[in-house]
Amino acid sequence: MLDSGQQVKMQRSAGDARVAFAGARLGQLRQVGSAKAQLPRISGAPEVVFLNTSGGLTSGDRLDYAVTLTDGARVTATTQTAERAYRANAGPAHVRVAHDVGAGCWLDWLPQETILFDRSDLDRDTHIRLAPDAGCLLLESVVLGRAAMGEEVRALHLRDHRRITRGGVPVFLEPMVLDTAMLAHPGQSAILGGARAFATLVLCAQGAGDALGPVRAALSHGTQAAASAYDGKLVIRLLAADGWPLRRQILSLLHVLRRGAPPPRVWQM
Repeated sequence: MLDSGQQVKMQRSAGDARVAFAGARLGQLRQVGSAKAQLPRISGAPEVVFLNTSGGLTSGDRLDYAVTLTDGARVTATTQTAERAYRANAGPAHVRVAHDVGAGCWLDWLPQETILFDRSDLDRDTHIRLAPDAGCLLLESVVLGRAAMGEEVRALHLRDHRRITRGGVPVFLEPMVLDTAMLAHPGQSAILGGARAFATLVLCAQGAGDALGPVRAALSHGTQAAASAYDGKLVIRLLAADGWPLRRQILSLLHVLRRGAPPPRVWQM
């Protein structure tokens, strides 16, 4: 029995999964703790599927995912399912994503959505490092609770820092903070304008601007969306009333950005 005022130290999860490819050949597979990486047997470019066996994130949990590509490797990396950030009473959960895309290589980083539950606290940092002639497609999508389950998110803290650098020089920076004070004013268009799902897609490659016309043509009325292109990158931002219309829009955009290639296999289930 605990003495009065004594606190229970809760068990926390930690995981580290790292995968490396040299061309089409697997060079490294490292899995520690709750982070795992699966390599489904598919035709064409390899796919890496990361998963968190702890079932979700809360205070003190930590996940690290990393992909390293060399020798012209072309890889798609994703997550097995939506990541869930649950109520946190003792500080944030931490997620670190660090991908290195070497000379002549390409990475599609397409994690499935992150679902934030009421009173969640998540600190996530995503950094994709590109060689001068490498390229990538980055997706990050967030859903504030599940409307179909009647979930309401009245309090949370999200710090989501996304970076793409090329040869050490920043080409895309997006430091985002969303907290309880902002949720208290849902009608303010500068925040989310009443939306509960949002996403960013970034294409970084020579000639990325050529996709701007087809991307704009693929934007539907089910979401609020904007796309722009400049200096070797194309950026798309999306808002939606819920996760399903956001997902449908993302799938149509991936069809354009991936030139008709199907989404990762786990997205099709």
